[in-house]
Amino acid sequence: MTDSALLSHALLVVDVQKAGVTGDRAVPGAAGLLERTADLIARARQSGALVVHLQNDGAPGSGDEPHTPGWALHLPVEEGPMESVIRKTRDDGFAGTPLGSLLSGAGVGAVAVCGVMSEMCVQATARTALALGYRVVLPHDAHATQDVPAAPGISEAVPAAVVSRVAAWAISGDADVTTAAADVTFGAPPQP
Repeated sequence: MTDSALLSHALLVVDVQKAGVTGDRAVPGAAGLLERTADLIARARQSGALVVHLQNDGAPGSGDEPHTPGWALHLPVEEGPMESVIRKTRDDGFAGTPLGSLLSGAGVGAVAVCGVMSEMCVQATARTALALGYRVVLPHDAHATQDVPAAPGISEAVPAAVVSRVAAWAISGDADVTTAAADVTFGAPPQP
């Protein structure tokens, strides 16, 4: 039985690039995040849902500077009519990209969002999806970020898990942010 509240017609995989999930710059818990993301992708593909990999083009010298090792997507992409890569230069995956027209053209009404960084690109993309009228599922265990360092006189360090939870909580009135990745279901978009 499928819970229609968790049914998504598209999976947005936000910035799962080598710079953020491997080596000393990897988000805490990167291995588990990658396993859950790979499972989401496999289930979305199997169901005929649209899969969109967002790839951030970072500034010169950054870990995700285009065409450097850290810029590469970590998980394999099967490009075709139902799976694509969209490059972006801003946190919001919709800003200055064809993401909105791709989703609307495919008849998508609901999206699941996963990836890195929770409080930046993941949240910005989920917020715009909500503003555009999409139903959004942001599985609590399928997005991650870095610890926020202490700021003397302002606050102690903030653990990454807390940062991710707060980023999701900020949109929780409109999106499902307490669902586990394993509970998200996919289906082909209805015909536009």
